Amino acid sequence: MDSTVPSALELPQRLALNPRESLRSPEEEEPHLLSSLAAVQTLANVIRPCYGPHGRQKFLVTMKGETVCTGCATAILRALELEHPVAWFLREAAQTQAENSGDGTAFVVLLTEALLEQAEQLLKAGLPRPQLREAYATAAAEVLATLPSLAIQSLGPLEDPSWALHSVMNTHTLSPVDHLAKLVAHACWTIKELDGSFKPERVGVCALHGGTLEDSCLLQGLAISGKLCGQMAAVLSGARVALFACPFGPAHPNAPATARLSSPADLAQFSKGSDQLLEKQVGQLAAAGINVAVVLGEVDEETLTLADKYGIMVIQARSRMEISYLSEVLDTPLLPRLLPPQRPGKCQRVYRQELGDGLAVVFEWECTGTPALTVVLRGATTQGLRSAEQAVYHGIDAYFQLCQDPRLIPGAGATEMALAKMLSDKGSRLEGPNGPAFLAFARALKYLPKTLAENAGLAVSDVVAEMSGVHQGGNLLMGVGAEGIINVAQEGVWDTLIVKAQGFRAVAEVVLQLVTVDEIVVAKKSPTHQQIWNPDSKKTKKRPPPVEKKKKILGMNN
Repeated sequence: MDSTVPSALELPQRLALNPRESLRSPEEEEPHLLSSLAAVQTLANVIRPCYGPHGRQKFLVTMKGETVCTGCATAILRALELEHPVAWFLREAAQTQAENSGDGTAFVVLLTEALLEQAEQLLKAGLPRPQLREAYATAAAEVLATLPSLAIQSLGPLEDPSWALHSVMNTHTLSPVDHLAKLVAHACWTIKELDGSFKPERVGVCALHGGTLEDSCLLQGLAISGKLCGQMAAVLSGARVALFACPFGPAHPNAPATARLSSPADLAQFSKGSDQLLEKQVGQLAAAGINVAVVLGEVDEETLTLADKYGIMVIQARSRMEISYLSEVLDTPLLPRLLPPQRPGKCQRVYRQELGDGLAVVFEWECTGTPALTVVLRGATTQGLRSAEQAVYHGIDAYFQLCQDPRLIPGAGATEMALAKMLSDKGSRLEGPNGPAFLAFARALKYLPKTLAENAGLAVSDVVAEMSGVHQGGNLLMGVGAEGIINVAQEGVWDTLIVKAQGFRAVAEVVLQLVTVDEIVVAKKSPTHQQIWNPDSKKTKKRPPPVEKKKKILGMNN
């Protein structure tokens, strides 16, 4: 056996050593044994202040120059311009977690950082990387096996889900979410199928300026904050809808096919032909039965006059998200040109709805089998509306997860602390590398309640010590609140089991890959070497031939 590699029995003693007793001077900075740790720490430092219901907001300046005030970890990660490959890798894992479950982005980043920091301590103590990876995999499997036993609450099939959605939505907005949670719960409950299935895309969200959050309401059908153009203000029966991701008018001047005009007669002929083409296109829409056109691009006034002539209602969508959502609900394609769709969208009626100072365009179906309900959000500021919109989307995603698995686990860091206690108890009894690895995993889990306490402005050491003592006594329902530890069952703070389990799987996959990475190699193109011999090159002709050069050098040496 190699004497330089310590045995597993020596690890606890090495981990217990005081860092000041090492030979390295305090002023000398220790290099990271894990090359990926520095990038993960940098990314976590950006996300950490936003974690939990008391997380702080950030002014985020996007690449387009738009300033957004947000505390959403997913939005922040999406906007960051990353160059480090490990940062890209971690962001991809966190975004996949958000796409699959709608939540848990910050959880993935922060727990990955904590586990890698603990892993580096084990490596410094002498634990080989293969043994560390195997021990961490065993600890992660133990966590996933224990997690379902902490699910002490479940959403009943006929139960109002607002209490289960409240804590999830409360994490993503600074405003009170009682009213919003009830709206989302009612919308989800109404849309839910008789067989228990639920389609999140059938609950729409429309944000309108004006009023307060308490003025938010539900509208039957699908509402968008589009601009109504032309004289046609409503289609009250038999609406047939076409969606266009192009201007409602002539082709863009920078289009690939651009006419070349050499005389005034050519210009007049081209203008006449363009008008005839537009009238033909609008006439084709009317002949196909299209009476509602939703457009993402600009609306030309002359083309709009033709639409009024043929009785076509024209709506200008505010964003691609709105028109893409319409395409999904109406089951009709988004067209790049003004041509009739083979499969137009159908609904009962389309009309505008005034809500205070706001104006929404509503697509409504018959009451029976309504394919959509819309949560209309009201607010005085754009940032407040965005925050409420994020909370609503997270509530919808949480209900979708609960329809798949109705079990809930304690929130506010109580689950992480309970799992840390379990791993600590097992790790103290295990021999070999699994013992220190279990203890390291437990310390990493405690990092999340510490972050919650820090963001709430509490005395972190006191809160964590008190919380650990209560959990050691067997009360696994104690978590971190605004003023100290709380009973999560009494306060109604819950996390969905399926989302937490997916988060642990994502973290385990990332960490188990990164602990085996010892070096980051960036492949770059080598600089182009100068040609030594090229008869066509003027530079080469000025140089002496290689043989003569060699003779001169030899002569100098002599």
